[in-house]
Amino acid sequence: MAATRYRRFLKLCEEWPRDETKKGRDLGTFLRQRVASAFREGENTQISDPDKCDQMYESLARINDNVYKQKFPRVRDTSFTGVTVEECRVLLSGSMQQSMDEEKKGLWKTLMERFSSKTEDVPEKAPEK
Repeated sequence: MAATRYRRFLKLCEEWPRDETKKGRDLGTFLRQRVASAFREGENTQISDPDKCDQMYESLARINDNVYKQKFPRVRDTSFTGVTVEECRVLLSGSMQQSMDEEKKGLWKTLMERFSSKTEDVPEKAPEK
């Protein structure tokens, strides 16, 4: 029975999409890693709680099959903020995060330059006699 569960999870991992824009934060990649760690011995892995394993598989399969998207359709493809799906995708992509990091580094370097030049301009105190 463990072999059947393992094959079902492998099939789910194959079907689950990967988002290449989310390096290190992609749900599909995380799912593949968790399945690999849970089934270390492949089909020969002993499952301590088969009911929990089946429940987890069914939940993930419902998400992958968009059951809830079909059951509860959205009126518009925006959120309460008014941001569209494509704008959210751009905001959550790694490229946006990278550009924000570069801006932070620029600000940090600017501040360091300002403070370092001030410390160089201050004359040293003469030793007291």
